[in-house]
Amino acid sequence: MKISELSPEYRQPPPHAGLITDLSKTVSDVESLATSATAPEKLAADLRRILTSLASAASSSSFTEALSVQIWRLGTRLWNAVVDRANSAALAGGPAALAVEAEIRQAAPELLLLAGIPDGVPSAAAKVASFFHRSGLAWLDLGRVDLASACFEKATPLVFAAATEEDRGVLLELNLARARAASDAGDQALAVALLSRSKPLAAASPEGAKSLAQGYLSIGEATLAAKHSNPAVEASSLFTEALDLCEKAASPSSSSPRTPPYGGATPKTPNLEGLKRRCLRFLALERLQAQDYEGVLRCIRVSRASMGLEEEHPSIGVMAMRAWIGSGNMAEADKELERLMANALATENLCVSAAEAYLAAAGPEAARKVLIALAARCRAGGAAAAVRVVKQVIDGGGGGIGRARAIAELVSDERVVALFNGPGNTHERGTMHALLWNCGTEHFRAKNYDTSADLIERSMLYVSRDEESRSRRADCFRVLSICHIALQHLDRALEFVNEAYKVEPNIKCAFLKVKINLQKREEDEAFKQMKTMVGCVDFNPEFLTLTAHEAMSCKSFGVAVASLSYLLGLYSAERPMPMPEVAVLRNLIELLSREPGTEAEILKYSRRAKQRMADLGVESFFGSGIVGGRELNWFADLSWNMGLRASKEKKYNFGAEFFELAAEFFSSSNAECDENRSKVCKALIMAVTIMLNAEELNNSPLSDSDIKKGAEMLSRAGKLLPLISPSVPVASDQLEANNFLYLHTFNSYQLMGRMGTPAHPQQLQLIKNFVSSKACTPANLLTLGVTASKGALPNMLAAEFSLKACITTALASQSPNYRVISCALRKLACLAGLQDLNGSKSDAAYDIFQQAYQIVVGLKEGEYPVEEGQWLVATAWNMSCLPLRLHQAKVARKWMKMGLDLARHLEGMKERIASMQTTFENLERVSGDEPDECSQEEAPKASISGSMSQPVLV
Repeated sequence: MKISELSPEYRQPPPHAGLITDLSKTVSDVESLATSATAPEKLAADLRRILTSLASAASSSSFTEALSVQIWRLGTRLWNAVVDRANSAALAGGPAALAVEAEIRQAAPELLLLAGIPDGVPSAAAKVASFFHRSGLAWLDLGRVDLASACFEKATPLVFAAATEEDRGVLLELNLARARAASDAGDQALAVALLSRSKPLAAASPEGAKSLAQGYLSIGEATLAAKHSNPAVEASSLFTEALDLCEKAASPSSSSPRTPPYGGATPKTPNLEGLKRRCLRFLALERLQAQDYEGVLRCIRVSRASMGLEEEHPSIGVMAMRAWIGSGNMAEADKELERLMANALATENLCVSAAEAYLAAAGPEAARKVLIALAARCRAGGAAAAVRVVKQVIDGGGGGIGRARAIAELVSDERVVALFNGPGNTHERGTMHALLWNCGTEHFRAKNYDTSADLIERSMLYVSRDEESRSRRADCFRVLSICHIALQHLDRALEFVNEAYKVEPNIKCAFLKVKINLQKREEDEAFKQMKTMVGCVDFNPEFLTLTAHEAMSCKSFGVAVASLSYLLGLYSAERPMPMPEVAVLRNLIELLSREPGTEAEILKYSRRAKQRMADLGVESFFGSGIVGGRELNWFADLSWNMGLRASKEKKYNFGAEFFELAAEFFSSSNAECDENRSKVCKALIMAVTIMLNAEELNNSPLSDSDIKKGAEMLSRAGKLLPLISPSVPVASDQLEANNFLYLHTFNSYQLMGRMGTPAHPQQLQLIKNFVSSKACTPANLLTLGVTASKGALPNMLAAEFSLKACITTALASQSPNYRVISCALRKLACLAGLQDLNGSKSDAAYDIFQQAYQIVVGLKEGEYPVEEGQWLVATAWNMSCLPLRLHQAKVARKWMKMGLDLARHLEGMKERIASMQTTFENLERVSGDEPDECSQEEAPKASISGSMSQPVLV
C-alpha cells in the first residue's frame, strides 16, 4: 500500500505543526539542488536542530500515527534528495564538504527512527536499517569509524530478528560493514567475530556466501598489512575461510530452493573464479611472508590449474620466483623470471623489480643474462632497467674485487651500451656514469687502485663527448692519473693527466704533473711544472702547500722550501690566503731545521716573523686565544733551541741573535706570567753570554754598539732577575737560577771592563752584590776572582774580595768543596806574592798560608786535594829561599816551619817530612840566636843546627 492511499484520519494536521513546517522547508531546500541559496552547513545545522526538537517531543509524548506518517513521508523525500545530491557532480568537494553531505544523509534514517515503524509501510524496519547502513558506509569512506559504527549499531536492532529474507540480507550487510569498521579501528578480533556471526545469514544464498567471502578476504588483507596485528587472528585462516565460502557458493547444493522475496527466478551461482584466485594470491603472499615456501608453491599451482599464462596475474610469477629463491632452487627461480617476462600483463617496472630480487640472490654472475633479457623485454625503458640492474649488483653487498670485475664486464657489453644511445637517455646515461663513478671511488678509498681505475675507465663509456661533459671527462682522466700514480705506473699516469690537460687545462692537472715528476725524482721538471702551476688562471695558493707536502714525502728538500718560500711571498694585507702567514713561516722553519747548516735561513725567517709581528700586531699575526699563544710560544721555543744548538756548535754569531729573538717573542706574549718574564730574562742573559764567547773565539773585541746593546740587555734582564732568584740559599751550583744569576754578574763585570772608563769600584760592588745574594756559590766566586785577576787591567781588590768570599762561603757550607777552596787559596797566595796589600812584603802571603794551615788541620786523609796540598807545602817551603840568601833567618825559619807544619797534615808528603825536618833543624842550629840582617823581629823558638843549605821542593 502507498502512503497516498492511507485513510483520511491520518491526514489531520500534526500537533507539532511548527517543526513539521521547518522540516518540510529544509527538505525542500535539500531537494533544490541547483536553485537553493542555503549552504549545506546551514542545512545540516537545521536538521540537527529539528531532530533535537523532535526527540524532545517524542520523549514527552508519543507521536500520533498521522504525524509519524508525515515524518516518514518527509524522511523518505530527504533520503531521495540526498541520493540525487550524491549522484550530482556539482556537489563534489573535499573531505569537509563530503562530511556535511554525510550528516545530511544520516538525518533521513534518524527521522524515520524517531517517527517509529508504522504498520502500513512494507518492510519499514529493513528500510530504516538499510538507510543507516548506507549512511554508515558514507562515514566509513571518510574515515570516521566512530560515526559509522554508531549508524551500524542503530540499524542492527531493527533487523536483528531476521524474520524475512530482506531482514537477513540487511543484517548480513550490517555485520560485514561492522566488521570492516572494527578492522579499520584495529580491532581484528571483533571483526572476525562479526564475520563468524554472519555465516548462518550467508548460507541462505550464493551471493551471501560470496559477500561473506569478500568480507573475510578484506579483513585478511587488512590483517596481513597491519604491522602489529592481534596474534590470535591469523591472516591465513581468514583467507582459508574465504576460499571455503567460495567453494560452498560454487557448489549447486548451496543454492536456496525458496522463491526470492521480490519474485523472479532463483538466483544463479555467481562467478567466483576471480575471487578464488584473489584469495589464493593473498594466501600465497601470507605464506611467503611466513617463509613457508612450499605453501606458496601449492597455492600457485592451484591457481594456475584453472587459467592460462595470458590470464595469470603478474604477482603470481613474482611470488613463485621468490619462493623458489627461498627454497634454494635458483634454476626454477630463473624459469619463473623468464615466465614473468613473457607475461604481457606484467609491467616493465615489475619485471625490473623481479630481476633485482633475483640478482640479489643469484649474484653478479647472472647479471649479464638478466640484463640482456630485460633489454629485450623493456622496449621503452631499457636504459632505466639497465641502471636498476647495475645498481642492484653494486648494492648487492660484498663489494669485493670479483663483484667489481663482473660490473665492469656487464657495463662494457656492446648491447648494454647501445641501450643508452639517443638523446632521450641523457638522464639514465648520467645515472649509470654516477653509479660506476661512486663504485670506483669506494674502491679508491679502499686503496684498490687497479679496480678503481678499471671502473672509472668503464664509466667513461657513458660520458658523451659534447661540450657539457668536458669537465666530467677531465675529472675521469685526472682520477685515472691518480690511480696509476698510486700503482706507481708513472708514465701511464702522465699520459692520463696530459689528456686531462688537453680537455680542461687547470691547476689540478699542473699539480698532478708536479707530483708525478717528484715521484720520478725529476726535480728540475718539478720546478718547471711548479712555475706553470703558479701561472694557471685558476691558481690557488693552497696548491703550493700541497706541493710542499708532496715534496717532503718524496724527500725533495729544495722543491719543498721553494714552494713555501714562493707561498710566503704572496702574502699581503689585501690578498686572502688559505692559511695564516705564521703557519707558512712555521712550516718553512720546521722544514729548514731538519737540514744541517741552515741557521742563516732559519734566522732570516725568524726575523721576518718578528718584523711581521711588529707590523701587524701580536694577535693579528699569531692569532688570538689559545691557538695564537701556541704559535707565539713555538717561535719563542724555536729561537731558544736554535740558540742552544748554534752555541753548542760554536756558531756564536747566530746563537746570540737567536737568543735575542727568543727574548722578543717571550716578551710579546699576552700571558704576562712570571714564567714568560723569567724566560725573557734568561734569553737576554744567554744572548750577552754568547756575544762574549764569540769575542773570545774570534779574538776580535766587541764594537762599541755591541757593548752598548749588551749592557742594555743586561740592564733589562737585571730588572727581571728577582723572578728567577731562589727564595732560600741553595748550595747546589747546578741549579739553573744560580747559573743565570751568576752569568748576569759575570757578563756585567766583563762589559764594565770594556766601557773605556775605569770601573774598578763598580766591578767590586757588583761582586759584593752577588756575594750577598742567595744564589751565590763558591765555584762562581772562584771564577769571578780568577777573571778579575786577569786581563790588561786586572782588578786586584775585586779578585781578592771574590776569592776570600769564595773560601768563606765554601767553609760555611755543610759539605765544603775543598778543591774549590784549594784553588782559591792558591790564587790568593799568588796575588799576595805579586802585591803586598797590607804594606809589608810577605805578611799577606803568610796569612794566606796560615789560613790554609788552619783549614787542613783536622781534615781526613784524602779530603784536601793531594796536588794542591803538595803545592801549598812546596810553595811555603820554597818561600824561605830568598830570605836565606838575604840572611833573613827568622823569615826563612817561619816559612820553613809553615811548610813543615803543612806537610804533617797533608796526604802524600810523609816521605819528605824527614828530610824537611832535618833541613829545618840544621837551619836553626846554624843560625842560633843571631839577629837577621834585615829584620829586628824575635828569633824562632826552636834552635837550629846543621848546614845552612836547603833543598828546594818542587
